[in-house]
Amino acid sequence: MNAEPQDMQGVDVSQIDPEQFAATIASATDEQLAEAMSGPTRDQILDEIFNRMATHFRADVARDTDAVIHWRIGGGDGASDDFETVIAGGKCDAHRGFEHEGARVTFTIGGPEFLRLVSGHTAGPMLFMSGKLKIEGDLIFATTAANLFEIPKA
Repeated sequence: MNAEPQDMQGVDVSQIDPEQFAATIASATDEQLAEAMSGPTRDQILDEIFNRMATHFRADVARDTDAVIHWRIGGGDGASDDFETVIAGGKCDAHRGFEHEGARVTFTIGGPEFLRLVSGHTAGPMLFMSGKLKIEGDLIFATTAANLFEIPKA
């Protein structure tokens, strides 16, 4: 699928394989990503990304890592969508909303930047240094958290 994000209305995001998704993000402009993340497909895109986290989790790398990661993904209207990733016992569970207090790390990021981050097209440190990614909590863990997942490439 070579659909650009603004053409994603009516597209079942769950049917797009990770490499196709990464390629779509790579070819999109910031404006197209902003439109996709403020339109009717935002919830479906975010839900699908977090639903797939367990599939892309690298238990061999995580080993005995236990962590709760909170994600605050900003929208164009000033609101955010909150997701939680729980890593424990060699497994990963990701879901909408915060069920655990005291996350090891909280990432606050805009929608387009989040899409670029999870598709491997922008590095977390670069987003952090430019102020587009805010990190609260364990900064050392934050620098290695991406290694716990296989990031699909275009």
